[in-house]
Amino acid sequence: MARVSRVAVIGGGSAGISVAARLRRAGVGDITLVEPSDTHWYQPLWTLVGGGQAPLRSSRRPEGAVIPDGVHWVRRRALAVDPDARTVTLSGGAELTYEHLVMAPGLQLDWDGVPGLAEAVGHGGVSSNYAPEYAPRTWELIRSMRSGTAVFTHPATPLKCGGAPQKIAYLAADHWRRRKVLDDIRIILVLPDPVMFKVPAWSQVLEKVAARYGIEVRLRSEMTAVDGEAREVTITDHATGAKETIGYDLLHAVPPQSAPDWVKSGPLADPAGPHGFVAADRHTLRHPRHDTVFAIGDVANLPTSKTGAAVRKQAPVVAANLLDVMSGRAPSRRYDGYTSCPLVTARDRMLLAEFDYDLRPAPSFPLIDTFKERRDMWVFKRYILPPVYWRGMLTGRL
Repeated sequence: MARVSRVAVIGGGSAGISVAARLRRAGVGDITLVEPSDTHWYQPLWTLVGGGQAPLRSSRRPEGAVIPDGVHWVRRRALAVDPDARTVTLSGGAELTYEHLVMAPGLQLDWDGVPGLAEAVGHGGVSSNYAPEYAPRTWELIRSMRSGTAVFTHPATPLKCGGAPQKIAYLAADHWRRRKVLDDIRIILVLPDPVMFKVPAWSQVLEKVAARYGIEVRLRSEMTAVDGEAREVTITDHATGAKETIGYDLLHAVPPQSAPDWVKSGPLADPAGPHGFVAADRHTLRHPRHDTVFAIGDVANLPTSKTGAAVRKQAPVVAANLLDVMSGRAPSRRYDGYTSCPLVTARDRMLLAEFDYDLRPAPSFPLIDTFKERRDMWVFKRYILPPVYWRGMLTGRL
């Protein structure tokens, strides 16, 4: 027998939990959360795990501990959505019927998107901070390296936390500098865009950071193949089409990313986007064709960076607009595209890049110059943001 729910939330990550918490605080009952995992991760900490600055266990909580009281947790995988029938097909043959739907399943890591990467990651000199099982390995590789070639890559697809592929390169370089082996290590940073960061002011700072460490920055380039046995990576320069095979001692590989396959092939995907993310109005976050569906977080096809900070600003908008729709009103709250990227540039320094859809700086700390590398910003990321996340954002208070 199908369960009928007033609000179904697909995904128990930061986006799904934040919206569910806000709806519960507003008095909404009969909320069903679909999430198969029994572990909730605070993923922004994984860069610091890979950089030797935080233990992996500090980024983990039991999923049941973060689900708001009164929310019904269905520990199954979503397999399909029929927005006309308002049903969600679940693993195990179950079906959930809903009145309103919040899509928050996140994105998927396409390890098979680069030939050889799936076989190589976690072996030899290959690691990635984008999965909890590999992040501690990144630090092991960094601290054991004394000479050779280290390659850090960034895919050409949208990805969660667009600054993370760079941050680990800077953390590694700073560690090697402190160990006085930096001069013996060749560092190559592979970036798909024509600039290091899409907001010019921060891009200029990052250019100086890379130069300070002697990092070779390959713009408009991408990792297109990995040979784990030979310890070689192929880098393609998309500006010229040239391909170069580079031997590595350490490869921090970030896989291509896209919407989950079931979302990609379903009726909620944005036909204008090549990666299958859910269509959503950029301001109201409501689906353009299905009035009872909202999208939030990494799965939403929005022209802004996919970060936890973006979710923090999107959650109150989705919750308020969903309440409007449930009451027969038009959505009244607007999201301006705010996102932020804490750019760790050394073991005790950080830039905080905050901006909106128009790439205009949107500082949360107007009296602090966030265009400079600052220790207080690093302390903010390492010690302030995690408790803010667990106690504020996930409970719907912030």
